[in-house]
Amino acid sequence: MTKHERMETFVAGLGGDPALAAYPCYQGYFRCFNEGRYYEAHDVLEHLWLRGGRTDPEHAFYKGLIQVAGAFVHLQKQHARPDHAKDGRRLRPAVRLFALATANLTPYGPRHLGLDVDGVLALCAAHVAAIVASDFARNPWSPHGVPRLVPEDMTTPA
Repeated sequence: MTKHERMETFVAGLGGDPALAAYPCYQGYFRCFNEGRYYEAHDVLEHLWLRGGRTDPEHAFYKGLIQVAGAFVHLQKQHARPDHAKDGRRLRPAVRLFALATANLTPYGPRHLGLDVDGVLALCAAHVAAIVASDFARNPWSPHGVPRLVPEDMTTPA
């Protein structure tokens, strides 16, 4: 089974109403992100991003959301194993991904495809500020305060 086929199967298994989004992968991204499954959110939207190619007008928007999820993958892994040789050093890569995401998402603000882009940018900025203020010593992410991204024109199944 190819990665494309795995992603199609994964998205279909998420449930929800695909009619709520332009493409089920967009809805799947938010479902996974809001459940703290950042790696899966990254993969689901990457599937859509690669499918559309560079000529897709949403290319940079999807790329920015993928980078947000990637930054949270770093934070989640660092939180789980802060003393691990590799995972303990994930705060700087997270900050770099937040910066890339900000650059890609900013042109789409304040709202795009039902999403409060300015809110996503504020979320990124808050995490970067907390990490930088601690001189890269404190991870602001916690499994008890998983951030949520919910576009207006979608509902996220519980």
